Amino acid sequence: MKSASQPTSSSRIALPEGTLTVGVGLFIAGISAFIFFKIGQQALGQDGFKPIVAMWFIAFSLAPGFFLPVEQEVGRALSHRRAIHQGGRPIIRRMIPLAATMLIILAVIITIASPYLTKQLFDGYGVVVVCLILTLVSYAPMHLARGICSGSQRFGSYGIIIGADGAARVIGVAVLWALGVNSVGAFALMIALSPLVGVVGVGLFGKLRTEAGPPAPWSEVTPNLGWLLLGSLFAAALVNAGPITVDILGTNAKPELITQFGNAVIFARIPLFLFQAVQAALLPRLARLAAQGHLDEFRSALRKLLVLVVGVGVAGTIGAFAIGPAVLKLVYEGGIDRRTLTLLAFSSALYMVAVVFAQATIALRGHALAGTGWALGFVSFVALAAWSSNDLYLRVEIALVGSSAVALVSFMLALRHRMLKFS
Repeated sequence: MKSASQPTSSSRIALPEGTLTVGVGLFIAGISAFIFFKIGQQALGQDGFKPIVAMWFIAFSLAPGFFLPVEQEVGRALSHRRAIHQGGRPIIRRMIPLAATMLIILAVIITIASPYLTKQLFDGYGVVVVCLILTLVSYAPMHLARGICSGSQRFGSYGIIIGADGAARVIGVAVLWALGVNSVGAFALMIALSPLVGVVGVGLFGKLRTEAGPPAPWSEVTPNLGWLLLGSLFAAALVNAGPITVDILGTNAKPELITQFGNAVIFARIPLFLFQAVQAALLPRLARLAAQGHLDEFRSALRKLLVLVVGVGVAGTIGAFAIGPAVLKLVYEGGIDRRTLTLLAFSSALYMVAVVFAQATIALRGHALAGTGWALGFVSFVALAAWSSNDLYLRVEIALVGSSAVALVSFMLALRHRMLKFS
């Protein structure tokens, strides 16, 4: 494939189209996560909030892990049909039963595992298992709606869906706190129901409408779904594994230790949270440049994004080292030292850079290589968490840094391979 000789405007723009619009919604969602954790701990205490921390990180491993590929494939397929002036409604009709099947399978697995989850992770609160299932029921249509919005270039609606989720959750728990409610189930329910607010809102305004078009064969909507699902599952598990692993390994640890580690992860992931705005619009742009044979522009866009992401990652790591303990003490009454915050921020920085290389690899049709890279990262996380240290926090910190580095190196090699193949 030959590269274009003349650069276009896309090579001169550091951020993909839609980044800033989506970024507003993500900013609201990010702030709301801080507030949710703060209000929850004020109402339930750090020990009482521990089941909510466990549910939070499990939910955000499973929901994106299973349904983000649906969102990506819907967005890709609708974008393609839009380019050739075909309606995308048959795409949605194909994906709804597929997403519903995945949801049912997940619900059955969680139900079977509910005795373990209730006893080991949720401190005996069976209602949290129910809310975990309800969370997946809410996030499945949310990811489908986001796919419709991204594929239809409705980035304002995409941002509203994300922002409304966080805002509704905070408003809900603020009302509970004001009313003196200290039920773990009530706070878990706020996580479960909030995703539907934005979906219903944009739906009522007609932003999820699609036009009639020619039938969509399975090959149109699932050519790479298996590899995307594999990569998404391991990537989501990797980024959310820290607090869950601390909970599993720290069988005799005080509940507040898990809550405090969760607080640190939320703080350290601020740059990663904002990076999702770039990620949401990154893949379509890189895929378009690759499909058009504009490899010079592809390299230029990728280089600029890497400069941006590395800069944000470095700033986040330095910020965690310099002010992290003071911020956590101010907001969450501390409990985490400088080393932990710095290593968590560094692992997030490595993860962000890995995502850029993974998305670029996928854009060059390296779905299998991307899925394999995330699998290698997760396997290395498990190995490092099991054998790296006897210190509960340190073994998880080493595992997060090491696994992100393994994934990054894997994607760098994979991208080099795909670039040579496309040259």
